[in-house]
Amino acid sequence: MIFSSWQFIAVFLPLVLLVFLSIPARHASYRKFWITLASFVFYGYWRLEYVPLLAASILFNYGMAEWMFRNHGTRRSKWILSLSVTANLALLGYYKYADFFIQSINSSTGSRIGLLELILPLAISFFTFTQIAYLVDVYRDTAKHYNFLDYSLFVVFFPHLIAGPIVRHWEIIPQYSPRMARITSAGFSIGLSIFLIGLYKKLLLADSISETADLTFSAAGSGLSLTWFDAWVGTLAYTLQIYFDFSGYSDMAIGLARMFSIKFPVNFDSPYKAGSITEFWRRWHITLMRFFREYLYIPLGGSRVGTSRRLANVMFIFLVSGLWHGAGWTFIAWGAVHGIYSSLHLAWSTLVSRLFPSLRKSRLYHCLCVAFTFLAVANSWVWFRSATLNDAQSILSSMWGFNGFTVPANIGEAQLGLGRLFLACGATIAPAADGVPGLSHVWTVHCIIILLLMVWALPNTQQLFAKFDPVCETVHNPARFQFGFNFSSGLLLSLPLVLVLRGFISNQTSPFLYFNF
Repeated sequence: MIFSSWQFIAVFLPLVLLVFLSIPARHASYRKFWITLASFVFYGYWRLEYVPLLAASILFNYGMAEWMFRNHGTRRSKWILSLSVTANLALLGYYKYADFFIQSINSSTGSRIGLLELILPLAISFFTFTQIAYLVDVYRDTAKHYNFLDYSLFVVFFPHLIAGPIVRHWEIIPQYSPRMARITSAGFSIGLSIFLIGLYKKLLLADSISETADLTFSAAGSGLSLTWFDAWVGTLAYTLQIYFDFSGYSDMAIGLARMFSIKFPVNFDSPYKAGSITEFWRRWHITLMRFFREYLYIPLGGSRVGTSRRLANVMFIFLVSGLWHGAGWTFIAWGAVHGIYSSLHLAWSTLVSRLFPSLRKSRLYHCLCVAFTFLAVANSWVWFRSATLNDAQSILSSMWGFNGFTVPANIGEAQLGLGRLFLACGATIAPAADGVPGLSHVWTVHCIIILLLMVWALPNTQQLFAKFDPVCETVHNPARFQFGFNFSSGLLLSLPLVLVLRGFISNQTSPFLYFNF
C-alpha cells in the first residue's frame, strides 16, 4: 500500500482516523496500540510474510536496549551494543546484499554459486537504521527509558515506516502523550493540506515525467546509442522525477504525521537550490545524512582529523550511502562520484576563501554555483538510475558529446527558438530512426522547462506553511506568501483532485522511488 493509492486514501486512512478518534482521549495507550496495529497492517499489505520479521526485529532490539540500559557503565554494555548492531547489519546484509555479493564473486572468479533469490523486505533499511540509532543512544545514555508500546510505535508509525524520514526517538516519542491525545481541527487541516500538496507532486509532476526517463534509460539498456539531446532529456527527466517523487513523499509523510498531531523533522529542503554539493546533501534526504554524520562520520573523527583522513572519511561515508541505496555497482559508483564531488568542493572552497574571499558575496557567483551543482548532480543520477555500469557509461558518453553533438529531427527542424539555437551552435540533425522510440521531444522539453522553473522559483512546502510550525525544526527563509485557510486556498487545493481521481480510475499510480531502498 502506498500513500498515493486509492486504497490508502479512500479506505485505510479514513478507517484508521475514525477508530482513533472514537477512542476517548483519556485512553492514550489504546490509541497508541491502535496506530501500532494499523501500522503493521499497512506494512503487511505489501507482503504479509515479512510482518513477523519486522516484529522480531522490534522485539530483539528493544530487549537488547533494555539489557544495555540495565548494564550501563559496565564493560558488558559495550559487548551488548556490538552484538546488537552486528545482528542488525547481518540481517540487512543477508536480505539486501547476499545475492549482490554472490553475483560479484561469480563474475570475478567464474564460479557458479547459486543465488538465494531473496525478496527484499520492504523498508528494511529504514527500520534497521532507526533502531541502530536508538541502540547507540542507549549506550551513550542519551535515551529515556521507554515502554515497549511507545518504542514499537516509534519504529512502525506508518507515515515514516516505508521510506523515512529516519526519526530519532527523542524527537518523536515525547510527542505521543501530550499531542496524540488531542487532534485539533487546525492541526488536521495543516496535515491534510501538506499531504495533498505532496500527493500532487507525486502523481501530477513526478509521474508525468517518468515515462520520458523510463524510455530513455530502457533504450540505453537495450543497446541503442543515444543522441546528445536524448541523453540530456532523459537525464533531466529523471533528475526532476526523483526530485518531485521524493519531495512529494516527504510532504505526505509530514502531513500524515501532523494529522495525528505529530511533527516530523524536515527531510527535503529544496536541494536543487544548493550552491555546492555539501549544501546539496544538507538539503537532500536530510535525516539519512544526519544519521551517517552522527553515527559514522563523527565517530571516525569527522573534521577534527587531518585533511587526508577527513577526505577518506568523506569518501567512505558516500560509498556506504551508495551501498545503502542499492545492492549494485551503479549505486557504489554513484556514491563514489559524490565522494569525489565533496572532496573537490572542499579544495575549491578552501581556495576561494584564501584567494577570493569577496567572491562568496557575489550573487552572480552564487547563481553559477547553483547551476554547476545542479548539472553535477544531474550527471550523477545517471549512475543511480542505470541498470548497469555499461548503460551509465553509454549515456554519459552521449551527454558529454563523445557520440557527436546531435539533436533529433523534430527538434532541429521545428520552428522553435531552442532548435535554431542548437543548430547555430553547430549541432547536427540526427535521423528520425536514431531517436528514442516513443519519446515526444517537444512536449518533454516544455515539461522540463516548467518543472525547472518550479524547482528554482517557488518556495517549498514547509516555507509555505512556516507560520504553522509544520515540522520539528524552525523553518528558515519562510515564503513571503504564507498559506492560509480560506475559500481560495481550499479551492486551489481541491481542483487538482479531479486529475488525481482520473488517475485512480485508470490505475496509473506508481510506487515511490525510495520504496526500492
